[in-house]
Amino acid sequence: MNVAESERLSTGLDQLGYEKVKDADDADIVILNSCVVRQGAEDKVTSRLDSLKGHKRKNPDATIALMGCMVGPRTEALQERFPHVEFFMRPQEFRSILEFAAERQGLSCESDLALLVPEAPRVSTFVPIMQGCDEFCTFCIVPYRRGREKSRDLHELVHECENLVERGVLEVTLLGQIVDRYGTDLELPKDLADLLTEVDSIPGIERIRFLTSHPRDMSQKIIDAVASLDKVCENINIPFQSGNDQVLDRMRRPYNMANYLKLIDDIRSTVDGVSLSTDVIVGFCGETDQEFEDTLNILKEVEFDVVHTSVYSNRPGTIASRKMNDDVPLETKILRKQRVEEIQKAISLKRNQEYVGRSLEILVEREIRGKWEGRSRTNKLVHFEDRHTNWLGKMVDVDILDAGNWSLGGSLPGKDLIDSTARKEINVTNVSGIS
Repeated sequence: MNVAESERLSTGLDQLGYEKVKDADDADIVILNSCVVRQGAEDKVTSRLDSLKGHKRKNPDATIALMGCMVGPRTEALQERFPHVEFFMRPQEFRSILEFAAERQGLSCESDLALLVPEAPRVSTFVPIMQGCDEFCTFCIVPYRRGREKSRDLHELVHECENLVERGVLEVTLLGQIVDRYGTDLELPKDLADLLTEVDSIPGIERIRFLTSHPRDMSQKIIDAVASLDKVCENINIPFQSGNDQVLDRMRRPYNMANYLKLIDDIRSTVDGVSLSTDVIVGFCGETDQEFEDTLNILKEVEFDVVHTSVYSNRPGTIASRKMNDDVPLETKILRKQRVEEIQKAISLKRNQEYVGRSLEILVEREIRGKWEGRSRTNKLVHFEDRHTNWLGKMVDVDILDAGNWSLGGSLPGKDLIDSTARKEINVTNVSGIS
């Protein structure tokens, strides 16, 4: 979400005549977009803000701004701690810095922030479809910083995706704190499946993903949409956070593991070849050894393709911070995280090895250390070599030859390359019904 918001703010500044610089020391305006979902992330932002005091002393006319989840509805404490920062902007609310930047250029700022589409997007890019969260899980600060749930208009989102296609985008990832709840707050209610269907019909879009789902809100209608819509990728992220029902209750997660495991069965029985990823928190308040073992048992039973593991950190302002005791020692938390990673490392390797000998269609996103890198529909990271052709932003079939814990390696079969222009032409032909 922060990447998407940074891209849109950058577009607004570009339109006002500003240019990006690599070093903050050369900047007239420095903007930090902050994440505070974990304490470590907030500590990094704080450290960077402190380091910018020297920049302000050397360049008193420079402007420093802080945006994102570190900024809540009240900014007095931030202003007192960081007096060298001129702007404090909550997520999405960056009009003030655009108006200031425009005034410095002798211009007016009349942009509709919702229509700030990246002018030079990556071939795979993010599209925020809603903001905020109404859940208030006890460990989470996000609802307090991003506010209540608010969905964007469906037709506005379709138009944005069409604009992105015109700028070279082949893959979009639809974003929401709980993306499955999209549309429930609209005047004419829609849901995520409706949006997926509309975006699937856009000529030029090759792939559609969505993040992040909630076990309670992942409906059968959404699952059916993933299974039936050609462009929606067979890849679902659905956090369970803990494998123990008592911990889930303390986390204020409105499901139990029986519900969750049934949902996993429903997804796998409906969506052929689906890959599943999840999020897990270890060391939450009061987590016993046995409660942690329940989490390990779920990992072994489900065998996710990817597991994102985090150590619980106390976030001031959350329900857990106010009402619970962060009583699991840090050393225990770290050991539990290591155990999860050890188990998942073996599972990921096993699941990746199932792809060896197959051919996967890859969207190439970058070149790194002499190899091209891209992802399959099931979000498998794939590397291959070819020093003779520029594959960036193209779809290509890759024969998978080897598998590691976190990625696949392959080679080109020498056929089936379709660049983005050709794929757009094919999609237009299919829509018109001409064979």
